[in-house]
Amino acid sequence: MNTNRWSLQNKKAIVTGGSKGIGEATVQEFLALGADVLAVARKPEDLQKLQDNTTSSLHILAADMSTTEGRQQLVSWVEGNWGSLDILVNNVGTNIRKPTADYSTEEFDFIMNTNLRSAFELNRLLYPLLSAAEQGNIIHVTSVAGLTHVRTGSVYGMTKAALTQLTRNLAAEWAKDNIRVNAIAPWYISTPLAQTVLQNEEFYNNVINHTPLRKIGKPEDVAAAIAFLCMPAAAYITGQTLAVDGGFTINGFHPQ
Repeated sequence: MNTNRWSLQNKKAIVTGGSKGIGEATVQEFLALGADVLAVARKPEDLQKLQDNTTSSLHILAADMSTTEGRQQLVSWVEGNWGSLDILVNNVGTNIRKPTADYSTEEFDFIMNTNLRSAFELNRLLYPLLSAAEQGNIIHVTSVAGLTHVRTGSVYGMTKAALTQLTRNLAAEWAKDNIRVNAIAPWYISTPLAQTVLQNEEFYNNVINHTPLRKIGKPEDVAAAIAFLCMPAAAYITGQTLAVDGGFTINGFHPQ
């Protein structure tokens, strides 16, 4: 068996939002599989803590992907240090949970710029470096909130649904450049962002009751799926959105 099919050895990978939760787990997964990884996040102290707790070689960059300046800072780093790119994981994201009528314009822009525009612009800016790779890979970390209604707020759901469609568009458009584009749609995962609502016992029980596997996912569950889609073993998979959700999205009517 060709073990290289199940490896990311010597691949150059970027993970945005890479200091916590799913991003941190993805960084660790990539490192374990032999990749050279750049973790990007806004807070230098979070990145330094990640680097201090990582035995493998890891690059870190403090930059805000919701801003033009932050994105250009990332591109300049890759051009200056690597010159090519194999994997881009657009994981950075945020949310403000409110009824639709209560959002301010500033809150709407903040969520849109962080979740959607950051990915769209990074894809465009890094396209030349990804197309220079033997096989470039883009992963959008979306959410089941982009596939069905959940109580995350409509703006968050809009951004995640848009990323799912962007995945389809780019997979078809950039296939000629040997760039594969896929998405991962998690349900509730044990991350700092999710814990703000999962600490409510009634809400937690409601989530569990709608999840066939009857448990909250771990960041490592999502990271493993992301890593697989970037491997040579997944070379014929593109344009897909894989729900890592314990069965939530296929769980229809279930009598008590």
